[in-house]
Amino acid sequence: MKRIAVLTSGGDAPGMNAAIRAVVRGGLEQGWEVFGVRQGYAGLMGGDFVSLSARDVGGIIQQGGTVLGSARAPEFKTEEGRKQALANLEARGVEALVVIGGGGSQSGAYALSRMGFPVVGVASTIDNDLYGSETTIGVDTALNIALEAIDRLKVTASSHHRAFLVEVMGRDCGYLALMAGIAGGAEVIVLPEVESDPEEVIETLKAAYRRGKAHAIAVVAEGATNNANELMLYAQENQKRIGFDLRVTILGHVQRGGMPGAFDRLLATRLGVGAVERLAGGEHGVLMGLIRGEILATPLDEAAGRKKPLDLGLLEMARVLAK
Repeated sequence: MKRIAVLTSGGDAPGMNAAIRAVVRGGLEQGWEVFGVRQGYAGLMGGDFVSLSARDVGGIIQQGGTVLGSARAPEFKTEEGRKQALANLEARGVEALVVIGGGGSQSGAYALSRMGFPVVGVASTIDNDLYGSETTIGVDTALNIALEAIDRLKVTASSHHRAFLVEVMGRDCGYLALMAGIAGGAEVIVLPEVESDPEEVIETLKAAYRRGKAHAIAVVAEGATNNANELMLYAQENQKRIGFDLRVTILGHVQRGGMPGAFDRLLATRLGVGAVERLAGGEHGVLMGLIRGEILATPLDEAAGRKKPLDLGLLEMARVLAK
């Protein structure tokens, strides 16, 4: 093998740059030339490649986001789009590809692998719903950003004896909301995985005051049936009956843009190096992830399109501890 390429795809996650750096420098150590593909699968189809040296990835380990960029590429889901991507790889003599990203990105990696091209995935998504890794790149940093916001809002809520709704990211998976809610001592946690009733949410917040609490915090995943906006509208329409104001803070993409913490930098580095080592050993068609503290490979045909289930037993634990 003489040439490999690396791309980042899907939603950006803190630590992606550390993974890029690890793949580039690990590949160079093998004596390979390493290309970066800009704008994910869109760049792969458009031929947007750039040769990367060790100096090109210097000083990026601490940066959030991805220096290679990411973009939506619906055309890549078509056979014609994937054939164009493979033609661009072949034209540059690239013999293997490392894909850093979440579920949709790894489904794309698996599609290329099925077409006979050597691909290794690196697990990276703040939703932590990707099968094949207990923790994915970006989760720890995003969780700590959400937790800091909850802690700050709790101070204000206590000062004014108010209830706050905090909406965190999680369109299809409530991992961030669940973990941030537990760590932040929230009275209510609302997830996409569990049906919620607005009246029940409001009643739980009221019960916190009846127990003598100075604040009441609800952490809500954006993909929940009753997200922060829905709950706020319900509270406004029933304000006289409820008897208190409900303030809403939507964190949104703030969670994605943080500077990666030590855990994510280390995890991303280990996964990136692991991807290079697998390719050097002639192995591909796998996803690199963290399993029982070790960097291990899961076949892409097992990981792609498969979501890791949320431990809903933790939701009951959170309910008990909130009292």
